[in-house]
Formats: sequence, C-alpha cells, structure tokens
Amino acid sequence: MDRHHLGTGSAPVNEHEGVVGMRDCREILVDASTSIRRAIEVIDKDARQIALVVDPDARLQGTITDGDIRRALLRDASLDDPVASVMNRSPTVIGDADCASTAYVLMVQRGLRRIPVVDSETRVLGLALLEDFLPPRPRPNWAIVMAGGLGSRLAPLTDQCPKPLLKVGPRPLLETILKSLIDHSFRQFFFSVNYKAEMIEDYFGTGEKWGSNIEYLRERKRLGTAGALSLLPEAPNSPFLVINGDLLTSVNFDHLLQFHAENRSIATVCVREYTYRIPYGVTVIDDHRLRRLVEKPAQRVFVNAGVYVLDPAVLRYIPKDTCTDMTELLQLLLANDLPVSTFPIREYWLDIGRMDDYLRANNEYDEVFG
Repeated sequence: MDRHHLGTGSAPVNEHEGVVGMRDCREILVDASTSIRRAIEVIDKDARQIALVVDPDARLQGTITDGDIRRALLRDASLDDPVASVMNRSPTVIGDADCASTAYVLMVQRGLRRIPVVDSETRVLGLALLEDFLPPRPRPNWAIVMAGGLGSRLAPLTDQCPKPLLKVGPRPLLETILKSLIDHSFRQFFFSVNYKAEMIEDYFGTGEKWGSNIEYLRERKRLGTAGALSLLPEAPNSPFLVINGDLLTSVNFDHLLQFHAENRSIATVCVREYTYRIPYGVTVIDDHRLRRLVEKPAQRVFVNAGVYVLDPAVLRYIPKDTCTDMTELLQLLLANDLPVSTFPIREYWLDIGRMDDYLRANNEYDEVFG
C-alpha cells in the first residue's frame, strides 16, 4: 500500500488544522467478497464516488472507483464477480497526523481526487476529498454538441423542426443535453448547426439564460460529426467533449473525463454494450467436421455511443472544409498508432434515431430525468 508522509506544501488550506475534508466512511466500506454490482450501487449512491475495501477490522485492503469497474466490464468481468478481482490493491493513503497540504500535494502530483486516511495499522479513519480544498469553479473543458443533422427518419416531425428541438418530456432534447452538461460544470458550449440552424440559435441564443456561453459552428455544407470540429475558432487548452445532439443519456461526465485523464489517451470513445440473439442454431466447424452446435446463441458487442473526449492535438488530423465522420477520424488516429480508449456507458443511454426511439424516450423521461 502506497503510504506517504510529505512535508508541507502549497495548498489553499491551513496546514496546521490536520487533514481538512476527512469524512466519515462507513457508508462506502465494503468487504472483498462484495459483488461488483453492489459496489456500483455504493459508488453511485454516495457523492464521493469511491468504495473502500476493508477486512473485518476495518483495515484497508484496496479501493474501487468507477474507472476500475468500467475497465473490468471491458474485460468481460461479470457484475457478480467479487470486488477483490478488480480493486486497486495499492492505493495512495495518508495518516491522520498528516497536514492538509500533504493530501493536496499528493492529489495534484498524482491526479487523484480522493485519498483514504488510515491509522498506523491501516485502519480506515476517513477520506480526504480534492473538492474540499478548492472553491467550486466551472470546468475548463469545452462541450461541443453535434446538432446539425436532418433527422429524416423522424419525419414528419422534423419537416418543420430540427430534431434537437423536438420535445422529449417537458423540454427540447438539446436543452436536456445542455442542462446535463451544466450539472457537470461545463460552461463553454459550441453547437454545430446546419438544418434549420436559425431555429436552434433563436431558442438558445448566447446561453445566458442557462448561465453559460454558447457559440455556433455553422456548417455551410454537411461536414460530418468530426469535420464540423474544423470550424472551431481556436484550439482549446484542455480535452474537450463531443456529443451527438440526438442522445438521451445520464452518463456521468465527471467519470468520463477522469477516465480519459487516467488512461492518457488522445481520444476516448464511449461505448454501449449491445446483445443480440442469432435466431438459428450456429455450427462450430473444424475443417469439414462439425464440432458442436450452439442453439440461438446471444452475441455481446460494444457499439459506438456517440460521446467522445478528444485532446486538442486531435484537431490537426481533421481536414478543413471536408466531410469527415468521427469513425474516419478515429481510424486515422489508430493508423498513426495513437492511444484511443473506450469508456463503457453503464448508465441510461438512448440514441433517438427512429420514431420508436422517440416514443420510448418520452415514456422513460420522467423515470430517468424527472
């Protein structure tokens, strides 16, 4: 276990007060046999977004975060597996006698947001949180929403109204996306617009109504989901989010950005598990001999969910004034041997592409977003 006692350092706290932000942890303690499914419930329920794995004497055995779980799901882990199979067995910890600046310096140096506080026998005493050391502020990351599609599969609803302005629940779909991003501290937005762009611009304006700033990437011709990024007025200083404007999702964007940073990728693609059943008996053949038959097997794959985090360096790979879809851009990044990660969405997600999807979104809206 990575235990540190650093000297004092620069931190926005009084270093003589002990560890500021040390919180009671009883609600986030689990044992090593706890299932991943139960750990998800613990993490999602508590604002600290972490579970601490302890033995019967409350000695810390490991930690488990949202990122640990999503990486495990990509490795085909079962939600019924014990957390011991996916936890971080060597977390950074601090002692109860350490000053607040110790926790803050470690968090900054190692890109951490939570550090368990333990006694001399590694029994859990509390948890230090980064947000307790810093005043709340808007995040520096931009959010870019692709809102220029024709929405032809939703005709006749889209004959006179762009799809992002169709009402889902009490408000337009694009407003729900905007509010969700604002709830995760995004404040700088770019909407890529083309079809009936003036209606979108009239509705949202500069974003002042929502305490945010909205600018518009006006496509004079269809540029695709990546080509529109070439219209940005300048390169951002931080990784930026790109999301399709026809998605209804409760994905945790804080977790997504943290996952992107932890994996040091140039791009992170959100994926969604999709299971389909082959309606036939499938044969397994070796040369010409039948080895076995599998009756109507279910196939599990991950599909592109239409949400991305991109580093500013990605922009140099996007040609100007050229229709480029995100799949083409990602293939180009892979061809240049650049690191691209996948982030599995386990929260609510719905791509509103067809009329059935639109009706489903309206039926489920209150349950998910009400």
